[in-house]
Amino acid sequence: MLAAEINLFYLFAAIIIGFLIVDLGFLNRKAHKISLKSAFLQSLFWVGISCVFGALIYMSMGGEQAAAFMSAYVTEKMLSVDNLFVILLIFSFFGLEEKYYHRVLFWGIMGAIVFRAIFIGLGAFIISQFHWVLYIFGAILLYTGVMLLKDKKEEHADFNNHFILRWAKKIFAFTTNYHDGKFFLKENGKWHATVLFMIVLLVEATDIIFAVDSIPAAFAISQDPFIVFTSNIFAIMGLRALFFLIEGVVHKFHYLQKGLAFILMFIGAKMLAGIFHIHLSSLMSFGIIMSALSMSLLLSVLFPKKI
Repeated sequence: MLAAEINLFYLFAAIIIGFLIVDLGFLNRKAHKISLKSAFLQSLFWVGISCVFGALIYMSMGGEQAAAFMSAYVTEKMLSVDNLFVILLIFSFFGLEEKYYHRVLFWGIMGAIVFRAIFIGLGAFIISQFHWVLYIFGAILLYTGVMLLKDKKEEHADFNNHFILRWAKKIFAFTTNYHDGKFFLKENGKWHATVLFMIVLLVEATDIIFAVDSIPAAFAISQDPFIVFTSNIFAIMGLRALFFLIEGVVHKFHYLQKGLAFILMFIGAKMLAGIFHIHLSSLMSFGIIMSALSMSLLLSVLFPKKI
């Protein structure tokens, strides 16, 4: 199984690196608004290639590992929708032009890949040394799910007072002049960070905060770093296309947050049940997660949010 895992990781790395090179070097060299058709095709591509990768895991490593991969992938994808909501608020707050959305999200994803690799590596090491940490993860997820049920999103946040920006302003000199798609501008012989750079910092900080939920959730599903990392990155890579696809309708799926809350509580309870030697198979967990996702989407359609 180790040889199969190594081969699959090489394939995974080739897909991710290859797409990033093509994306930045050829498809999106100039700032432009991403069309709905392009966003749909990219979303379809990433969902499709993730499912194909899951099928390869099934053929090489077995059904349990494949189910764990898909469960972690779907959970991360659902958490990403909440992440998208905050990113939309950030873009709206700073009045970012749509043609720069892609640029910000691209570099945000690049940073997310690096930080997820670091966090997952640390998480895997800690769990290998102290297995009981998984029960702490379970408690965190259970608590997060309960809080999410009661959470009301703030649509008028003041990002100027965000702790990341307060910290960044101590290090960088910022300019409010038009950025023209640049992260840094030279003014009066000195380099200044632009509002665009400020937005990237906030998007990156948002992902790190969401990783506090998503990485424990993934480790609660599988303790294999390969499964955790690949499922996380595939979900993140599709995040940008998903943003352009649902940015206008994200508010309509108002039951999605309730479905996510249930999934986090289920995963947390599943981990804590291990204390009493109660275990659910990855296949059963995947079925429950998909049922919660389907039900939340169906309820959102059947019972639309009142304006």
